[in-house]
Amino acid sequence: MEANPTQTSSIYERLRNDILIGRWQPGMKLGIEALRDHYATGATPLREALNRLVAESWVSHLDQRGFAVASVSSAAFKELAETRIWVETLALTKAMQRHSTEWEERVVLALHRLSKTPRSLSAERYEENPAWEKQHRAFHFTLIENCGSRWLLAFCEQLHDQAYRYRQLAVKVAYLERDELAEHRAVVEAIARGDIDAATTALTAHYTRTTEFILDDSSPAA
Repeated sequence: MEANPTQTSSIYERLRNDILIGRWQPGMKLGIEALRDHYATGATPLREALNRLVAESWVSHLDQRGFAVASVSSAAFKELAETRIWVETLALTKAMQRHSTEWEERVVLALHRLSKTPRSLSAERYEENPAWEKQHRAFHFTLIENCGSRWLLAFCEQLHDQAYRYRQLAVKVAYLERDELAEHRAVVEAIARGDIDAATTALTAHYTRTTEFILDDSSPAA
């Protein structure tokens, strides 16, 4: 029986989001019957959604034993972080080579909006602010949106989401030790000067620091 594409897409989005936010933990078995009850859906659209998530590395197929949330590891995250640096510095380089006043203005505006949004909902401890996450995502994609390649942008988006998952899994207790706004501003100031080397170096430093915080399991990172 073929599933309704709209229903499959809806279940896919809900499952993927629950993995992203850590509701379904790494290595957790995803039982079909339990998921059917949780998402109030049929087995066919659920299986199709799970197979799509397997293809995107969010879920693992356990041969004859069903599905499980993809596991995480320091080695896997290091590989992800290195790949993200390679790909996004390439995208930023291409974006700067195709520089336009309109794009630079969008970058500056994205930074301004991010700077006006609290990083945490609590001043004493880290408590994720969904509005900050939204502006943060928008800022990073504005940096590279001018690269001229939809394939490159799509790959960057996949890497961003995988990195977000690791951030959600990290212990978030030392975010006040990091000045993320200064790191973001360094990239924008280099863009304004037209200095590609400085911009990519600043972006690399930003992601390298993120990697260090996550691997130390002592910061929310960005």
